[in-house]
Amino acid sequence: MARARLVALTSSLAAVACGAVPGAPLASDDSQPLQPLVDAAPAGGILYVPAGRWAGPVVVTKPLVIDGAGGATVTGNGHGTVITVQAPGVVLRGLHLTGSGSSHDAMDSAVLVEADDVRIEANVIGDSLFGVFVKAARQVTVCGNRITSKLEEPSLRGDGVRVWNGGANRIVGNDVHAARDVSLANTRDNVVHGNSIRNGRYGLQLVFAPHNAIEDNVLDGNLTGIAVLYSNDVTVRRNLVQHSRGVSGAGLAFKESGQAIVEDNDVIHCAVGAKTNAPTSPEAIITFRRNRFAHNVAGMDFYGENGGHLVHDNRFERNLVQVTTSGSMSARLNDWKGNAWDDYEGFDRDGDGIGDTPYDVYAFADRIWQEEPQASFFRNAPALELLDFLERLAPFASPELTLSDPRPRMARSDEPRVPSPFTPTCPLP
Repeated sequence: MARARLVALTSSLAAVACGAVPGAPLASDDSQPLQPLVDAAPAGGILYVPAGRWAGPVVVTKPLVIDGAGGATVTGNGHGTVITVQAPGVVLRGLHLTGSGSSHDAMDSAVLVEADDVRIEANVIGDSLFGVFVKAARQVTVCGNRITSKLEEPSLRGDGVRVWNGGANRIVGNDVHAARDVSLANTRDNVVHGNSIRNGRYGLQLVFAPHNAIEDNVLDGNLTGIAVLYSNDVTVRRNLVQHSRGVSGAGLAFKESGQAIVEDNDVIHCAVGAKTNAPTSPEAIITFRRNRFAHNVAGMDFYGENGGHLVHDNRFERNLVQVTTSGSMSARLNDWKGNAWDDYEGFDRDGDGIGDTPYDVYAFADRIWQEEPQASFFRNAPALELLDFLERLAPFASPELTLSDPRPRMARSDEPRVPSPFTPTCPLP
């Protein structure tokens, strides 16, 4: 009954705002300004926007639930942001938002959030440069939305979700498709959980964003899956990252970052499974644990001259090369233990699941393209394969030890998890 009264009140407000007689139906092909309805709604109330097309831009300056689940579409004028939220306690729910401007400098967005304690949930966002931009706000929840950017090359699109400054926000259960990135910059204590991020540039990018949790996401077909830049103390857990096949792409990429936990991820069919820097300090190690790196060109790649990362209990399966390095000791000095290697040639005579001899990787002809990156164009060419064979058969010089795992696990062929069809979801408030 209360909802019926609110719907009737909303319809009356819409009619008055549009200059129509109260009770008269709103033509679905009309595009009337939504701002008068927002201004007339009481603070702390619920504005049920009738089905039809409504014109932005809109600025919300008081606590208010704006619900468009009846089929309301809010269209910007092609300049600036469609809806700007400037008050705490605002909820935008069930709206179809479209038609932002195209300025990267102005961060033109479908939704700009500039206040704490806001929920952006179950909306459909399209033809907008940036989807949801959370600017210097805290405790914002962005959940259950379907988001696409404008039809441009990946680098020219805007971010599906961008969080800048602030912190303690939740990006949960969204379907982000054909945007540039989902990005966190200069922000901490956020949770990015259960999202599907597809066909972008960086699926997920962290820049100067320490102490964030990236969990249970599916990242598919992005040029790079998850990129962690200048961000310490990050947790990357139970994500499925696949088909990141950009020229310099990686499923997981770390640059000048440390103290990270990377565990229980599946990284499949990428240019590089995980690419990481040497520790920036003795305590800034990265722990790789129980991950599966499979069907990648290189399972892992380390650059820099120092080691120290922990690489324990991972699975390396059907990678073209298991591990590559830019420096002779950058992988050797890591702590390798208990990993399963599908090309391990040892035995397990006592049946304890651990190989009787260490798993050692030596650099033969592959040193050519590791030390001269331009030569990687010829990697797997017949001539280079023949040279590698001859090096292994009768080395011209002593081969260089790349890494040694003293307790390799005997490889098993478990299949990776297969994600079920994605449905955007929202946690309870």
